[in-house]
Amino acid sequence: MNILLAEDDLKLGELICYMLKKKAGYKVDWVTDGDDAFYYAKNTHYDVLILDWMMPNLTGIEVCSKLRKEGYAGAILMLTAKDAVDDRIEGLDSGADDYLVKPFEINELLARLRALSRRNYAPIVEDEINLNEMILNRTSQILKNEKVEIQLSPREFQLLDLLIQNKGQVLPREIILERIWGYDSDVSMKTIDATVKLLRKKLDNLGKQDLLQSIRGVGYKFEN
Repeated sequence: MNILLAEDDLKLGELICYMLKKKAGYKVDWVTDGDDAFYYAKNTHYDVLILDWMMPNLTGIEVCSKLRKEGYAGAILMLTAKDAVDDRIEGLDSGADDYLVKPFEINELLARLRALSRRNYAPIVEDEINLNEMILNRTSQILKNEKVEIQLSPREFQLLDLLIQNKGQVLPREIILERIWGYDSDVSMKTIDATVKLLRKKLDNLGKQDLLQSIRGVGYKFEN
C-alpha cells in the first residue's frame, strides 16, 4: 500500500512512518505541512492519505476540502486530537472517509487503513499529457509518439512527471530528491543523475533527448 502521511508532530510522524514501513511493509511519503500534502496528493498516486487536522499553511481540513473540490477521489483518513461530535462532522463533511482521534493504537490505524483500501473503488481514468509530439500516459506510465512506445520505470515516470509539472523551471537536485525519494531516504545525488541518464536515453529513442536539460551545479529542467 502506498501512503501519504501529513503530520507536523515530528516524533509522532517518525513513529507512524516507522510502524507503517516496518510492521506493515507499506511505502510511506511523509510531509509536515498542508501545502506539501496537497502537492504530493495531486502529483502522486496514493492508496490512502493520512492528514493531521492541525498543520502549518493549510490545515488537514483545508487540504481535504480543496482536494475534493478538484475531483480527488482517493481515500482520506483524518487524524486529530479533537473528539467532539461537531468536530467529527466537520472532518467528514470536508470529504474525509474516516476519522481517528489521538492518541490511538497503531493496530487500530492499520485496521482503518486496510478498511479504506478495500473501500477505495475510485475509477481509473486515462490521464494523458501532450508533450511536443509525444504523449505521456500517467496511468500506464508509457511515453510514446506516432512510431515508438516506451514503458517508463516508476522512478523515471516520477522524475519526468515532476519536471513536466514544473516545465521551464530549474529543479535543484535537493528538491528532486525530496519529492521523489523522500528527504529521509539514503539515496545519493548520483542516483538522481543515473535516473536522469536512463530517462534521457528513452527520450532519445523518441528523438526528444534535448527536452531534458542539465543546469550545471544546480539540477534539471524540462523545456517543452
